[in-house]
Amino acid sequence: MKRLRYYLLSLLLAATVLLTGCCSTHPPIGRTDSAIYVPNRADDVNPIMTGQMMPEMTLLSEDSTAFDLTAAMSEQPTVLVFYRGGWCPYCTKHLDQLQEIHPELIADGYQLIAVSPDRPEKLLARKEHSPIDFTLLSDSDMQAAISLGIAFRMAGPLVNTYRTQYKIDLEDASGHDHHLLPVPAIFIVGTDGVIQFSYVNPNYKIRIDPNYLVSVAHAAKEQHAARELQISTGE
Repeated sequence: MKRLRYYLLSLLLAATVLLTGCCSTHPPIGRTDSAIYVPNRADDVNPIMTGQMMPEMTLLSEDSTAFDLTAAMSEQPTVLVFYRGGWCPYCTKHLDQLQEIHPELIADGYQLIAVSPDRPEKLLARKEHSPIDFTLLSDSDMQAAISLGIAFRMAGPLVNTYRTQYKIDLEDASGHDHHLLPVPAIFIVGTDGVIQFSYVNPNYKIRIDPNYLVSVAHAAKEQHAARELQISTGE
């Protein structure tokens, strides 16, 4: 029965949702690799895959100080979220949904960290908009998103449309003129740095169901416990 349960949990975690249309394995990427290709369409991103190691990442916290994300993830299992920015209504709704399930994730031993291209000052403004008690980090230079293969470059005309019609200034939001955005993504990462689950969807209007995320996170915890038991008993 133990082995059957372990198998079923493995199947659940293997059902990683990758709606990117690509089937290649994500190549190793260094944060300082200037030759890395960033696609011009969200549909063309090539995300890091379940079972691979998270690259080393250092981001900015709300007070503009360096935040060693790699060190933080090594201390506690992590639900890592990437979103487009506080200006995006779909992202705002998603963050509110994550806030609702945050206590359940904590109960299962997880920390919840959300990352966007917003500069630190914008993160503070987001928390003033509605209560959020999990960590928000700034990837304003988009190096973390690039290293995970989830970054894409918005076309100039669309950037202008956002600015003139929707009053959304991407350069003001990030403090950079790179015009890069992340495809919305969620990664469940163990303390060993291995990705246990990922959800990457180029359609920014569709986000993972929060209750499903809780179920998957719980399954990941159970699978890890089963694996540890298997190792300790030599089964």
